Amino acid sequence: MSITPITFDTQDMPWTPPPYTIIGGAERAATTGVSAVLLNRGARYPRRQIFNELCKAGFDYIVSLENPDVHYEIDELSTAFPHVKFILLSEKVTLGGQINIAALEQRSPLFFVLWNDLHLLYGVTAAKIAERLVQPLEHHSSAPFGNWFRRLCTVPVFQNAQFEPLPTVISPVFRRGHFETLPYAAAHEDAASIYPFDAAGIYDRQRFLALGGFDAHITHPQWQLMDFGFRAWLWGEEIRCTHHVHLRFDGPPPEISPPNNRSFWHFFLKNLLPDVKQAENNTVYAHLPLKKLARFLLRARESPVRSAGQFFAIRRWVHQHRNNWKISAETLINNWDIREF
Repeated sequence: MSITPITFDTQDMPWTPPPYTIIGGAERAATTGVSAVLLNRGARYPRRQIFNELCKAGFDYIVSLENPDVHYEIDELSTAFPHVKFILLSEKVTLGGQINIAALEQRSPLFFVLWNDLHLLYGVTAAKIAERLVQPLEHHSSAPFGNWFRRLCTVPVFQNAQFEPLPTVISPVFRRGHFETLPYAAAHEDAASIYPFDAAGIYDRQRFLALGGFDAHITHPQWQLMDFGFRAWLWGEEIRCTHHVHLRFDGPPPEISPPNNRSFWHFFLKNLLPDVKQAENNTVYAHLPLKKLARFLLRARESPVRSAGQFFAIRRWVHQHRNNWKISAETLINNWDIREF
């Protein structure tokens, strides 16, 4: 067992994680370039069975995020699984914040985010994933499948406990002038999804960090995922599914029921409200006009002082990252159909 001190490169992530402790993870199990990140929730699942399953799949490392006050059997598990890195959180951290920490602690170019109630199906291994994600297409010119090289996130196909497909590919739409999302089961390879359902997916670490990871200041997980996905597509990245990787839930999948709270308005201001304009040199940039403040205050129906503070904070953020935008949210949503193929 080894305990590693924590240091941060604040340039990698615009967010400072709370203190945490690392136990184990000194040994590397394989050299595929793909590691697994295990998130934990709900009932106490048979941990040895989960780690054995991931070890059998041949991931280079396994990073397990341990919630506060549930650090049971860590010493024994660390001895039994020396290439599992246990991250012991000192306080409650949001879903996206946990993934950000895991990304900072990665040694592999790709990491597969999973939950402790999900199982890999049909012989999926890290080596098979690496065939499509680690090397560019010219290395696989004779392969019968598509190549996912340098994609921000590739999401799996999900099944319930009865092995039935689940509608986990998410499409954004405008309906009667309001923004909505529609989930459906992926009918074909590379179907576009606005965000990775349940955060599960294979992430390119370099692109993930360049994007800024998840916004850990958004507290609601669904709007945190929505913000990550929209920002990815608006900034020119892609999130697409693959039928070559299947996951099965032990129990019922999590429900998608995001409330219209402060997390929603944080997402709204960052992604739906900015204008995207073209400069004289034909480059595009984003701008959150001051004239939209009144409209936002009327819609938010919260404390005007608090809402105005939120508006100006996001306005400064948009200005700081203005050159990252490639298209507007309106264009993205109205032309979503052409991105599904």
